[in-house]
Amino acid sequence: MGFYEDEFYEGRSSRKQRGFLTPLISAIIGGLIVLMLMPSLVNLGIIKLMPKTETGQPSGILQPSQPGETKQITVNVTSAIQQAAQKARPAVVGVVNLQKQINFWNQSTKNVEAGVGSGVVFQKQNGKAYIITNYHVIEGATGVEVALADGKRVKAEILGADSLTDLAVLAIDDQYVDVVATLGNSTTLKPGEPAIAIGNPLGLEFSQTVTVGVISSPLRIIEKDLDGDGQSDWETEVIQTDAAINLGNSGGALLNIDGDVIGINSSKIAESGVEGLGFAIPISDAKPIIDDLLKYGKVKRPYMGITPIDLQMVSQSDRINVLKLPSSIEEGVVIYDIKSTGPAALAGLRRLDVIVKLDDQTIRNSSDLRKYLYKKKRVGDRMKITFYRDGKVQTIEMTLADFPINQ
Repeated sequence: MGFYEDEFYEGRSSRKQRGFLTPLISAIIGGLIVLMLMPSLVNLGIIKLMPKTETGQPSGILQPSQPGETKQITVNVTSAIQQAAQKARPAVVGVVNLQKQINFWNQSTKNVEAGVGSGVVFQKQNGKAYIITNYHVIEGATGVEVALADGKRVKAEILGADSLTDLAVLAIDDQYVDVVATLGNSTTLKPGEPAIAIGNPLGLEFSQTVTVGVISSPLRIIEKDLDGDGQSDWETEVIQTDAAINLGNSGGALLNIDGDVIGINSSKIAESGVEGLGFAIPISDAKPIIDDLLKYGKVKRPYMGITPIDLQMVSQSDRINVLKLPSSIEEGVVIYDIKSTGPAALAGLRRLDVIVKLDDQTIRNSSDLRKYLYKKKRVGDRMKITFYRDGKVQTIEMTLADFPINQ
């Protein structure tokens, strides 16, 4: 190595040795001074001695763990979400759809599991516990079982079901139920509120799963094609949430931050690239449906006795040549079929009449007709109908009847 480089390292080593001795001597002298003054400093209260623990070590000082020693640290963490889930979770059950299967060889039949959803225990009365779930969870079932939180499965009775609102009520013996969910109020929901979903995603293996999100929108409109003809027959009002809702969550509870049920989880948008679009039936809309299902086994709705189709589905040539409508009439409901003993026929309506108003409410399509009929009118009410027949506008009044049992 070169001269200057050797000199540089040698010179630095000498300086390091001199620099090391000075602070060492100063530290020793300082320590001796503190020890001599310690009694005086303690008496003056400037220094406080820590009391010893049972192990002989001063308290407040962390001691190193001995080799092989395990320490358990307990942290008590509670939150409003955890408390809300704990309140309602025991009331959320599994609902098992059983359907008959025929043995190919001996033609014997037995009930087999066809699908699994969720349900919410909402009432105990007269020895029974009542459970709300979705209609599509129990649709086509020849038997239904309820899976409890402890894994036990008990036979359930279907008290009533309604395909239009996708709701159903079941009953089991109340000896199996300790906790009943509190039904809240969904009319005051605001976007951004916490939303907690509880159910059985993908089956009973993941029973009572809790997922958390927010109320994305307190009101969305979902169109439903009830008869598969390609036109909307009904509009369902739902709550939109980004809390994870998957197959098996249907019929489970959507909770607010107080642990009250604000919705019955019903569906999600299952398309590639779509996340966080789940929907629930608002509990305030579901309550009158639940009451009817408990009382009558069905929803009591007013009945006209017609089969409607949207005027928009009719070609321009048929509107002119068959229905003889003025060119200004572009929306309405055509009576495609009519029951001869129904309220509409008895009031004087005929096949191919075009309804444009119920009372003073404009009717644009079949969905408008059902919405007005089912939400604004009751069995036994009088209703004015404005319609076109052979190009002329007419009005009649009719008395609404109860839906026949076989309809």
